[in-house]
Amino acid sequence: MGSHSYSHSYSLPQPTTPAGADGLAALLARPGGAVVALDFDGTLADIVPDPEQARAHERALPALAALAPRVASVAVVTGRPAEVAVRYGGFAGVPGLEHLVVLGHYGAERWDAASGTVHAPAPHEGVAAVRAELPGFLEQFSAWRGTWIEEKGRAVAVHTRRATDPQAAFEALRDPLAELAARHGLIVEPGRMVLELRPPGVDKGVALLEYVREVGAETVLYAGDDLGDLPAYAAVEKLRSEGHPGLLIASGTEVPELAERADLVLPGPAALADFLAALVPSMD
Repeated sequence: MGSHSYSHSYSLPQPTTPAGADGLAALLARPGGAVVALDFDGTLADIVPDPEQARAHERALPALAALAPRVASVAVVTGRPAEVAVRYGGFAGVPGLEHLVVLGHYGAERWDAASGTVHAPAPHEGVAAVRAELPGFLEQFSAWRGTWIEEKGRAVAVHTRRATDPQAAFEALRDPLAELAARHGLIVEPGRMVLELRPPGVDKGVALLEYVREVGAETVLYAGDDLGDLPAYAAVEKLRSEGHPGLLIASGTEVPELAERADLVLPGPAALADFLAALVPSMD
C-alpha cells in the first residue's frame, strides 16, 4: 500500500492531550525539525515468547522508509545490542533509511546506517561477573523453574514468561536479582516478564536527550511499550518544559504506567506502523 492511500483509507489517530496535540501539529507543520524515536520490542516488533524470533512488523519498514526522508532523523532506541536490533529489524541497506540511527543497550551503543558500523565503550566488568554467577544463583529459588537467561552482551536478562506462573516468578526473583546486581555495581531494569541486569547511568532518557540535542531537533515523537521507556517519556516531558513540542505514544496497554502518561495509545506494532505511514500524506 502506497503512503498516499493512507489519506483515504486510514484516519490519523489524534492525541488525547493538549501537549500531544501540539506535538503532532508541530511535527506535521515542520517535519524537517522533528526526531522520530521508537523502541523496538513491542513497538516496532510484536512481543513473542522467544526474543530471538522478534522481527519488525511487516508494515514498519515501508512506513519508516517513507517517513525518514521527511524528518530530521529516525532513531530506534532499544535495550537490545545495536547490531541485533539492526538484524532483527532489517534496517541495513533499506532505501530511505540511509540516515537511520540505532541507539542500542539503552544508548551505550550506536549504529549509523550511513557507515554501517557500531560504536560502543568497553563493557562493564560487573556484567561478566553476574553472567558467571547467575545460573547457580537462580537455582536457590523455586521460582527459577521455567525461567531462562538471555545473553545481551552488555547486560544479562532473566525471563519469566515461560514459568508456570510468570508474574509470581517475576515478583519472587525481583529483589534477589536486585541484590545480586548491586553486589556487582549493576542495576535491575524490570520489563514485561523480564528482569535485566545492566550497568547504571545509561537509560533511554539519557540517550534520547543527548541525541535530540545533537540533531538540534525542534520536535520529538517517542513511542514505546514498556517500563524501560519511562525515562524516554520523562525526557520528552523535559523537552516540552523547555519549549520543544513532543508526542508520546504507547504501543499497547500492557504497562499502565506508560499508557497513562501517553498522549496517544495505539493497540500495538501494526497500528503504530499504520500511524507512521499516515504521517507522510498528512505532511503534504
